[in-house]
Amino acid sequence: MGGFFGVASKEDCVFDLFFGTDYHSHLGTRRAGMATYSNESGFDRAIHNIENSPFRTKFDKDVNTMRGHLGIGSISDYEPQPLIIRSHHGTYAITTVGKINNKKEIEEQLFKSGHAHFQEMSGGEINMTELVAAIINQRGNLIEGLQYVQDLIDGSMTMLIMTPKGILAARDKYGRTPVTIGKKDSAYCVSFESFAYLNLGYSPERELGPGEIAIVTPEGVKTLVSPGKDMKICTFLWVYYGYPSSSYEGITVEQMRYNCGAMMAKRDNIKPDTVAGVPDSGTAHAVGYANESGIPFSRPFIKYTPTWPRSFMPTIQSQRNLIAKMKLIPVHDLIKDKSLLLIDDSIVRGTQLGETTEFLYQSGAKEVHIRPACPPLLFGCKYLNFSRSSSEMELILSLKHL
Repeated sequence: MGGFFGVASKEDCVFDLFFGTDYHSHLGTRRAGMATYSNESGFDRAIHNIENSPFRTKFDKDVNTMRGHLGIGSISDYEPQPLIIRSHHGTYAITTVGKINNKKEIEEQLFKSGHAHFQEMSGGEINMTELVAAIINQRGNLIEGLQYVQDLIDGSMTMLIMTPKGILAARDKYGRTPVTIGKKDSAYCVSFESFAYLNLGYSPERELGPGEIAIVTPEGVKTLVSPGKDMKICTFLWVYYGYPSSSYEGITVEQMRYNCGAMMAKRDNIKPDTVAGVPDSGTAHAVGYANESGIPFSRPFIKYTPTWPRSFMPTIQSQRNLIAKMKLIPVHDLIKDKSLLLIDDSIVRGTQLGETTEFLYQSGAKEVHIRPACPPLLFGCKYLNFSRSSSEMELILSLKHL
């Protein structure tokens, strides 16, 4: 996954950029970066590995030295970004969120058209954001380039481009990932998560529509390419990825999860002693279920939040399983001799939930009923990296339907 934050201000924007980007840390734990522009010193950039340290500790020195009235920041699962690109369009900074399924074909097409090279990352892959910049540079101006990206790629791509004139925000063709605008007296911001700017003094302005391209400046937001009519936003944002206080298309994540839990309760017929959620994403679904059913809500697992990241982040499956187990601390008084209904946001491979269920029985649970808030995941996602499964055969519910 990944997230971004951008600021166009009449004053120095680095404070807002720093904290606005940090508010996206739940969307990725591998790379993060900030790029700024000022009329006096031009472009500046900092990128750090955040696998073992939170965003703020890695960028606290940069925030004291960087200056600019324009800035974009990124939290990334994989690619180092934002990148600063020099081309026939001039110099610009770019950050992206999305997925490209036809990377090899596009690479070959670019090489045939005269593109000289790409820099490989440590894993042997090329930086997806660098590839997007190369596509953009095939066209006569940045707007045409952004549209060309949407036409050429198989997948999904939302982009921010910072030029000396402002920040170009381009939402992906079908609106699968969000782009929201905030405003205050001296600045406008553009953000993946709508809550990220609220504590910085911004108020909601609007969301970009699917395929819309707009330019954000200290004076306002102007649409350059009108939005399309087809909206296919990723529902997994509500189910899992989104922070509870975020809002997509006018519906907050927390309320949507309550709604999911309530709908599950309406079509269920069991009567457990308590309802519980797997932290963090499953908790709100369980609250919704409990509110609708009248069955008491409990927390038989407490997530140890000070140091443990989200369990899907490590690249090695065995490490993910171990972290998922270690970060949940049981409350035995709420487990022993109880009939429990446990709600998780989704079932992907089933490994973690299976181990959790077995642990509950070993801890003395009388019954354990499992409910996933998300419909069965039968296929890998072509548009966002919500799962690291290398094959759809790893999806346990896909195997069930064979």
